[in-house]
Amino acid sequence: MDSSPRQPAREGLAAVPRVDYSGEGLVESDVAASPYLQAKAWVDAALTAADDRDDVPEPTAISVATVDATGTPDVRTVLMRFFDERGPGFVTNLGSAKSEHLRSNPRVAAALTWPAIYRAIRFRGTAELVGRDEVEAYFDSRPYGSRLSAWASDQSRPAADRAELERRWQEVLERFPDTGSDHDVPVPDFWGGWRIVCDEVEFWAGRRNRLHDRIVFRRTGDGDLADPDSWTRLRLQP
Repeated sequence: MDSSPRQPAREGLAAVPRVDYSGEGLVESDVAASPYLQAKAWVDAALTAADDRDDVPEPTAISVATVDATGTPDVRTVLMRFFDERGPGFVTNLGSAKSEHLRSNPRVAAALTWPAIYRAIRFRGTAELVGRDEVEAYFDSRPYGSRLSAWASDQSRPAADRAELERRWQEVLERFPDTGSDHDVPVPDFWGGWRIVCDEVEFWAGRRNRLHDRIVFRRTGDGDLADPDSWTRLRLQP
């Protein structure tokens, strides 16, 4: 038996508490027939939790990973603004870094993570542009200030300082005054959305002793997320 003293925890990490997850887990008998039904149930549960407690902020925050022209991965967190049988989607400037990446390499991965309720969903697949009619309908539903920011920000491009952003904001504020109408700020031609057409969807549920549950749906057919016959299901070890 090794009697040598244990090495002390690295400085800076000793204060980080260890949490034994107390989630309900996910067993096969409780998994929905399709990845869409399972994901919708979990998204709805996260939205409800956000209304009932303070530790589930921004329940639709989704981390999106892309690869740039050099093969270097990049990741950022945005808000999931579309989700139906076709897959999750988000909006962005079509000239942003993420949009440039997706145009050159549409392969994409994304994750919804809810640490407080010990759940996460991972999506892997191919990105495609959201239809213009859906983009326009969503844009008109945004608050006035959010519609202005789509015009004011040349997303992912350098800015000299904060004053430049404020100046650009003032310019679009004067260009598109608030009339109280949903259509007082038009949709910019350079603004749109991306949807992930999934090949794989994984559901992670935290358990005690790090013996977590990982249930994965992998595509075997051409149907959408709601078509049970287009997916096979398996369990991965944690």
